[in-house]
Amino acid sequence: MDEARFLLPDGPIRDLDGYLAAGGGVGIRSAIELGWEATIDEVAAAGIRGRGGAGFPTATKWGSVRSGGGGTRFVVANGAEGEPASFKDRLLMRRDPYRVVEGAAIAALAVGATSVYLATKRSYRPEVDALTRAAVELSAAGILGDLTVSVVEGPDEYLFGEEKALLEVIEGREPLPRLLPPWQHGLFATAPAGGWEAETSGITGRADSNPTVVNNVETLATVTHVLARGATWFRTMGTAASPGTILTTVVGDVRHPGVHEVELGTPFAALLERCGGPAAGRSFKAAFSGVSNAVLPAERFDTLLTYEDFAAAGSGLGAAGFVVYDDTTDMTSVARELSRFLSIESCGQCPACKQGTLAITERLTAIEQSRGSDDDLAVINARLRSVTDANRCALGSEEQQLVSSVLRAFPGDFSARLERTSPPLRPVLVPIIKELLEDGTVVYDERHRRKRPDWTFERP
Repeated sequence: MDEARFLLPDGPIRDLDGYLAAGGGVGIRSAIELGWEATIDEVAAAGIRGRGGAGFPTATKWGSVRSGGGGTRFVVANGAEGEPASFKDRLLMRRDPYRVVEGAAIAALAVGATSVYLATKRSYRPEVDALTRAAVELSAAGILGDLTVSVVEGPDEYLFGEEKALLEVIEGREPLPRLLPPWQHGLFATAPAGGWEAETSGITGRADSNPTVVNNVETLATVTHVLARGATWFRTMGTAASPGTILTTVVGDVRHPGVHEVELGTPFAALLERCGGPAAGRSFKAAFSGVSNAVLPAERFDTLLTYEDFAAAGSGLGAAGFVVYDDTTDMTSVARELSRFLSIESCGQCPACKQGTLAITERLTAIEQSRGSDDDLAVINARLRSVTDANRCALGSEEQQLVSSVLRAFPGDFSARLERTSPPLRPVLVPIIKELLEDGTVVYDERHRRKRPDWTFERP
């Protein structure tokens, strides 16, 4: 296997013997020999950044949990993967679930946790089965020591993947983001959370915050390789600020959709070439990293796949799940569809977010259907300024960044709709991936068209 491609094996690792033959178990043994402090130092030296979307330094997160408040420490592997246009976590869990579990065990050793939760969606049956098999076999072989590992099956809601909502689900509640981050108020915490919760007053007895690590499954798999091979090896790939490789998903208007592992620092245009480029006679127009960041117009497709370069281009790398649109696409429709997704998935705890995203979607729909006016644009801009007020999670910010960036980058598409001069629209579907087959066939989850703002579904 090419040294610049180590996360995704060519085929699935089906049992513990196959995993050990592929070098499994070396990372956790190395971490045990190093001890918790040197393990965190090695992860820091490698410069591993979270692959779930934020790109936060992994060692910094672990250190804050190790030195955080009182109580028990926990580790959570986030395999919820609800971001539109992303399939890389599911493919990783299917092909190498052992590496994810071993990485979670390394994190547990580093922060002093004795319990790990592997969280994914109950609808992801191959992933649930793979994680369960890996946890059982690694535990039975004694590789995990006394660590307790549990698989948690959660709902399909987008917010299940948000780290604070993820903890709520593990504790048996709905995926509604809590107020404080996991390193301050972790799993089964008894310390007051502050904010809006009525139960924060009148607590008696010991109050523990139970600091908790929540890491994306790709992050944990990467940690396993780093502990097995060393930080110096890891830094031979990628860039100084964004070292290593990253798993990317590319769908939409490319000839060959798929998941690719590439070095960080690879030009985005080169990744699209690996996907066959646009259809014959077509040219690219724009791309989005899920629904979490501003649009990347085609003229910026030379941007390098790093956290810094995507930020400098006015967008964000996110979880590196990209939907690409060609020149047959009206960006008014894209803005409306992605705004609708966020408005539906908003939980409603923060009225500015729920009401704002719904109002923006309604006005975008009017413009898309050529019945809008300048007043609709004024309302959209006003709502974009307030949609982030008092938010418990980043969803309102995603709406603000995404919609405002499309308005700025493609004013002509909106003008044509307002002036009733645009040709018939090509249908646009939010790219929620249900399945991505080996031959590049993408099966989208079209149920979201029937999903209502209260998370129920209209009858087909």
